[in-house]
Amino acid sequence: MNLLQQIWRSSLGKKYIMALSGAGMFLFVVGHLLGNLQFFLPPEAINRYGHFLKSTPEILWPARLGLLALVGLHIASAITLSGQNKAARPQGYASKAKPLDATLASRTMLFSGLIILAFIVYHLLHFTVLVEQVNFTGLSFEELYQPNNGEMDIYAMMVCGFSVWYVSLFYIVAIGLLCFHLGHGLASMFQSLGLRNHVWAPRIAAFARLASLLVFLGYISMPVSVLVFHHGQEYANRLKADIGGGGRTPAVKVLKGGAK
Repeated sequence: MNLLQQIWRSSLGKKYIMALSGAGMFLFVVGHLLGNLQFFLPPEAINRYGHFLKSTPEILWPARLGLLALVGLHIASAITLSGQNKAARPQGYASKAKPLDATLASRTMLFSGLIILAFIVYHLLHFTVLVEQVNFTGLSFEELYQPNNGEMDIYAMMVCGFSVWYVSLFYIVAIGLLCFHLGHGLASMFQSLGLRNHVWAPRIAAFARLASLLVFLGYISMPVSVLVFHHGQEYANRLKADIGGGGRTPAVKVLKGGAK
């Protein structure tokens, strides 16, 4: 415990905590993206994936709690370091000119991080807790189930969720901020861990930009495919006919704009 306290009380220790927690969250973001991209496979693929996660709480809950701990450590260390930096120069800079090595991303890391936190809370309410009031479809996602086995239809839920244009727009903007944050954070992580020098700095910066761009394109591909290309329309129409024919609530009764 004394060692942990010493690490936390040290500015360098908090930088290590921030870097390592950021690395853990980056791995989660990539893994979560790879799982969600099964949305572009036949519906059975992502439905199996969702069922596997729900049926293995011994994997799901430690992962959730671990992610929560990483987020908490990352935010706490960021806020504490920001406060210490401001306290170290209470008079501010003599000139109002921005530091030469400061980028827009680096100057807005704390602000963008708080917006991303708000998005994470909404995302959990939307697709995990399934709060009907935040999906803006007029439909409870708990009614979305596969007619052949009665299990929840994750594919139909995603089609329904992303069919609301302003929800998808919020997702796209939030993912953009996440990747904006990520582009700077990845490069800073290597620096905090002492793994960046004048030789590797340009390569690390290029990797950070490329990784954040690929993550951005991967995540927005799902709402864009539903809104623009009506991805899932045929499946959703078939599901509506099957469930509606059985006298149950149609799973996609409120979809508009062609994504039905």
